[in-house]
Amino acid sequence: MKSTLLLLALCATAQAAPPPSFFRALHIVETSGRTGAILGDGGKALGPLQIHKAYHADARIGGDYARCADLDYSRRVVSAYLQRYAPQAWAAGDVVTLARVHNGGPRGATKQATVAYGDKVARLTK
Repeated sequence: MKSTLLLLALCATAQAAPPPSFFRALHIVETSGRTGAILGDGGKALGPLQIHKAYHADARIGGDYARCADLDYSRRVVSAYLQRYAPQAWAAGDVVTLARVHNGGPRGATKQATVAYGDKVARLTK
């Protein structure tokens, strides 16, 4: 019985995710809530969540990069990327760490340059 409960708890934790307000906060911070084929970072980032080609490739979900102009597809890309590079933060719903990794890459949570970004997303998530 105890082992079954432990297994269920581990499975539930592995499937945990940040709150839906996290994605809305990213959207607001990245593009002020705009949708469509928004180009940013000198044309290097695309869509409502400002996804770069390398980020899209690293997410490993397949599909054409141009689909990052779609908000739902962009959320799938970000979810896959963050589960790959920040699985513990994903499971814990640690929005600061997730935002920093989204902004600064796989080691973004350790970069001083991402602190303000993470804090801003966290404030908007609440």
